[in-house]
Amino acid sequence: MQQESAGRFVRFGSFEVDLRERKITKMGSRVGLQEQPFRILALLLRRPGVLVTREEIRQQLWSQNTFVEFDAALNTAVRKLREALNDSADSPRFLETVRGQGYRFLAPVAWQPQPQVVVPLTPRVRGNPYVWLAATLIVAGAVVAGYWKLRRPVFPVTPQDTIVLADFANSTGDPILDGTLKTALNVSLRQSPFLNVLPDSQIEKTLEEMTRPADTKLTPVIARELCQRAGSKAYIAGAIGNLGNQYVLGLKAVNCQNGDTLAQEQAAVSSKEKVLDALGKSASKLRSELGESLATIEKFDVPLAQATTSSLEALKAYSLARKASDETGHAAAVPYDQRAVALDPNFATGYHALGDDYLSIQQLGRASGFYTKAFQLRERASEREKLRITADYYLSVTGELDKALQTYQQEIESYPGEESAHNDMSLVLAQLGEYEKAEKAERQSLRLDPNVVSFHDSLAFTSLALQRFDETRIILDSAPPEKVDHYLFHTAVYALAFLRSDAAVMTAQQQWFAGNTQHENFGIALASDTDAYGGRLRSARKLTKHAVDSALRADCKENGAVWLATAAQREAAFGNPEEARQAAAKALELAPVSPGVEAEASLAFAMAGDTKRAASLAQDLGKRLSLDTQMQSLWLPVIRAQLELDRKNPGEALRTLPAASRIELGLLLFVDNMSCLYPMYVRGEAYLAAGQGDAAAAEFQKVLDHRGIVWACWTGALAHLGVARANAVESRKLKGEQANAARDRALGAYKNFLTLWKDADPDIPILKQAKTEYAKLQ
Repeated sequence: MQQESAGRFVRFGSFEVDLRERKITKMGSRVGLQEQPFRILALLLRRPGVLVTREEIRQQLWSQNTFVEFDAALNTAVRKLREALNDSADSPRFLETVRGQGYRFLAPVAWQPQPQVVVPLTPRVRGNPYVWLAATLIVAGAVVAGYWKLRRPVFPVTPQDTIVLADFANSTGDPILDGTLKTALNVSLRQSPFLNVLPDSQIEKTLEEMTRPADTKLTPVIARELCQRAGSKAYIAGAIGNLGNQYVLGLKAVNCQNGDTLAQEQAAVSSKEKVLDALGKSASKLRSELGESLATIEKFDVPLAQATTSSLEALKAYSLARKASDETGHAAAVPYDQRAVALDPNFATGYHALGDDYLSIQQLGRASGFYTKAFQLRERASEREKLRITADYYLSVTGELDKALQTYQQEIESYPGEESAHNDMSLVLAQLGEYEKAEKAERQSLRLDPNVVSFHDSLAFTSLALQRFDETRIILDSAPPEKVDHYLFHTAVYALAFLRSDAAVMTAQQQWFAGNTQHENFGIALASDTDAYGGRLRSARKLTKHAVDSALRADCKENGAVWLATAAQREAAFGNPEEARQAAAKALELAPVSPGVEAEASLAFAMAGDTKRAASLAQDLGKRLSLDTQMQSLWLPVIRAQLELDRKNPGEALRTLPAASRIELGLLLFVDNMSCLYPMYVRGEAYLAAGQGDAAAAEFQKVLDHRGIVWACWTGALAHLGVARANAVESRKLKGEQANAARDRALGAYKNFLTLWKDADPDIPILKQAKTEYAKLQ
């Protein structure tokens, strides 16, 4: 059993107790507490961690002649003690009730020879529109602290409530602190699974309803109005000022309905370099004051310098990057994030942000490098950010989809209100071909925050994959109209218009892409695919060249290389092997180490008969990406099967391809949320070469049945011809009515293909072959 302690001054949490003077303070502010509750506290403090029975308390603190009224009196005294400490019987941080026996003091206590000296918070403030807030938080805080502690409710905030972060009031005159401290406070508070900070998207929407610009400064007055309109519970305001050579910090949580102070924390530090540490500690104490349990605070409370960076300059750059990203897009954030990691080479969150920046503009190689660096430094991040860094590393670097999925699930378990985690998990499920599960995750992300347009994009792509085209239209129409200026949204609109043969809408989307320098190449590539799908190969070639040129102007070599590699495949499929080899070689020149480009080019080389080059690339991919789920189960089997077809060995090609599975339907993210369904197409070609017409027709039909995934890929056009050829094979094998039925199916499929290519360039080799085959079958 722990020994009883003796002494005068004792400290626990943010409280200090003078047992001789019977006084309890917090950060220099007196906490009102009646005599009997104080005596109970003193008794428990001398025996921390030890059960003190009700009988012991009665014998030591109550007169023997009050035994009859003792239980009620003790319960009242304990309740008042808990109110003063903002503690709770249901989730105690300090005072635990052992039902039917007594009480135990839970928090660590520290006995001191003298009381801690608290610097009077009377800063020298300079001209600033928020000076009154600084005065309220820093100067008057000590005066009013005792009052509000006595009247505040226990556990004023719940995990179901949202909290608005106001902008920091900086009266120091030092611009390095502008915006930086709010970013740091946001990171610190977002470590909590208990507190639910209102997302930026909902703040912007609410500001719009208030007829205010999206970049409006959230002063306490505006923050309170926004808090009320958004249905949030409280807002948190922060202030920093000078007191001689010291910096003084204040945080205050305010009930936005009645203006009551729910919690407040104050701190003073001797230098600017210690501000982040003080802010992090104050935020942790504020979390406790707002009702979060000690257990979750201890588990999710990485010091700010570790959760972000110890460099205020780096954090300032990171803050400016977030502002640029919100206002203009990820591309605008790149230089700021680059500066952040240059200032602090150990800034894990900064590297992860750079990965996100480059991923958003489809520079996957650069994104992979920064995700890797963030993963290497992941221990220098908060628990929430560490989970995000880990998941993105598995998803975008190693390609281990199972581990990425597990990490996102872990993030959701720890932070169920994290809307982006549900959406990111849906991305993994889409790559695995699990579209029904992806849809469920996407709808959850939209329930949590309906104002994020990328959530609508993801759900729209999934709806397309599920062949629900009418529903896709509804999803796209429901996106916030002020937020649809994003290339993925316009890509989804274009894809739906293509599937519905709506030329007017497709033209409108092309006009949007033409006005967006960064993403123009995506629109041109879509137009190229569309023309090639209809057999207009000469036009498609010109558009591919324009798409590559546009990608290079936007510093997106990898995009341009992907457009060339996919163009190489269709050249080979259309019967132009030399043009295919040239395009594939150029693609590798642009992005020689991109896994996506290598995979696309390797398949193109195999289809064009360059087996040596294709095999070499496949071997390299197999070694470098030995853990990548899609590479090992989708790309490499398809490339190797195509190589066996080149060797006139269809049986071995079929053995090389694994049995059909859901992952064959998975989206390929580096070609814009679509898939050409290569496994099914190549398996169909193998069955066709082996003379198994029925099996071949079934594989080609799968491609046709999944137009919402295939879009304008060349496989979608040539699958019509594949079905025709497969039924023609069956018509020659069968007899009587069965042969006639197969012949009719073949004629119908040939007609479908030739109708699709009615405006095709007449000199395409595969078109000439199709016309000859059709004529012979008639």
